[in-house]
Amino acid sequence: MGRRLPRRWLQHSVTVEPYEGSSARGPVYGEPVAVLCFLEEKNRMVRAADGNEVVSSARFFCRLDAVTAPPESRVTLPDGRVTTVLVQARHDAGGLPLPQHLEVSLV
Repeated sequence: MGRRLPRRWLQHSVTVEPYEGSSARGPVYGEPVAVLCFLEEKNRMVRAADGNEVVSSARFFCRLDAVTAPPESRVTLPDGRVTTVLVQARHDAGGLPLPQHLEVSLV
């Protein structure tokens, strides 16, 4: 079984409001969830959920069970900046003794 990310690696906290769909009044979000993570603020190209290549300004890594952050979820970074999830990627160790984690790329 894979291992959880060590607590000492989770030096940041972000708040995720999971995207639940849209209504006549706009996007609908779930309850805010505080997530301990490792945050990396760096521009990089990623492939968004719709298949287009876009520039991501940040990404965070957290434990697999910390949150579900589908594309369009709203994320508040430690500095107060509010951004949006482009794509999330689950990294499951597949039974190997490696750290399992969720990688979330942000606009």
